[in-house]
Amino acid sequence: MNLIYQVNDKPKFGQILVFAFQQLLAILAATIAVPSIIGNGMSQSAALFGAGAGTLVYQLFTKFKSPVFLGSSFAFIGSMFAAFGGAVSMEVGYAGLIIGAIFAGLVYVIIALVVKFVGVNWISKLMPAVVIGPTVAIIGLSLAGNAVADLQVGKVLADGVSVASPYACIICGLFTLAVVILCSVYGKKMTRLIPFIIGIVAGYALAAVLTIIGMNMNIKELMIIDFSAFSNMQWYPDFTIAKAAQGIGAIDAQYIATVAVAYIPVAFVVFAEHIADHKNLSSIIDKDLLEEPGLHRTLLGDGVGSIVGAIFGGCPNTTYGESVGCVAITKNASVVTILTTAIIAIVASFIAPFVTFLATIPNCVMGGVCISLYGFIAVSGLKMIQQVNLNANKNLFVVAVILITGIGGLTLTFGQVTITSIACALILGILTNLAVSKGKEDE
Repeated sequence: MNLIYQVNDKPKFGQILVFAFQQLLAILAATIAVPSIIGNGMSQSAALFGAGAGTLVYQLFTKFKSPVFLGSSFAFIGSMFAAFGGAVSMEVGYAGLIIGAIFAGLVYVIIALVVKFVGVNWISKLMPAVVIGPTVAIIGLSLAGNAVADLQVGKVLADGVSVASPYACIICGLFTLAVVILCSVYGKKMTRLIPFIIGIVAGYALAAVLTIIGMNMNIKELMIIDFSAFSNMQWYPDFTIAKAAQGIGAIDAQYIATVAVAYIPVAFVVFAEHIADHKNLSSIIDKDLLEEPGLHRTLLGDGVGSIVGAIFGGCPNTTYGESVGCVAITKNASVVTILTTAIIAIVASFIAPFVTFLATIPNCVMGGVCISLYGFIAVSGLKMIQQVNLNANKNLFVVAVILITGIGGLTLTFGQVTITSIACALILGILTNLAVSKGKEDE
């Protein structure tokens, strides 16, 4: 890919701020969604702070060579519910979030040490392009349902359901998508580099106009933005470590074992997704991140970054596909942009009106943006398959198994542990590839 800004490039200061804000918008919705899903008083602003702090840690470990932002991990949602479910009090549950993240981070550290001494050649053999390509495509395709679901809902709720008409929401979402596409394709200079900011602002403006009309004419179907959120702002991050400190004394060995069982297996599952994400990012920046700075460094950065994220926001972090998609579409791989995004996330977590404004961006607007973000992830994976000879059945079967099981949503659940569709597809793809690896390459 012909990048406008390479990994080590430093755009002008004003441009960096704009690019960083765009990255923040790309990762925001998912980052603050996790604490909202978990509930139990978890703070969205603290999760934003934790994501920013975790990203800084990740960049330090990767020697500032991997342009990606870390945000709240959805893979650990079941584990986080288990931490609260097995706790005797809310404070113990918060302590469990940190203990669980430490367990998961240690898994990454152990794998990183193994990789450091063994190398990464085994990964290339275990997961060649015929395996990793369709897996990356699945990462994008598996999120398609989320984008389409968001496209049809707004922020104003009644009994937990959006009151806005799905058609009004779809109009706003598709309008946002159209602006993003037009800016990316026909925009010049700065316009082409910030299509998401322009698209989100345009979509938000349209949603605001419809909401105001709906409020004045009492038409609920047009009420998309929840302006009441500004009257209930959280003025400072409610850090997890502060609440956890009150529950440490009530923790026993049985609870620690419960948390360990909930977190450790998931960490191994996320490891597979970690490799797929970094393979995808490597193809975008045309540098193999598993070789330099090295898989051991990306694992350490991800693992320790997750622990830091949980200490502040309760949520383990992970590299974000939305961030990778933003890099791919804008062709801006500058690590300085990512670092600035992390700093803005940390500072913004203390600015209640700013965080609240970001939180009021309607789902339908972000759904329109995510259609392009997730689509680019899928396309990046498909590009990897171009180098594979699909005339050979040995390759065709591997790709077929991964795509169908991944798109079909195959998941396996063992107690509190759920092996995601991406992990299932990758594991089956690896096993299929091993089984047919000695087959003939030619048809």
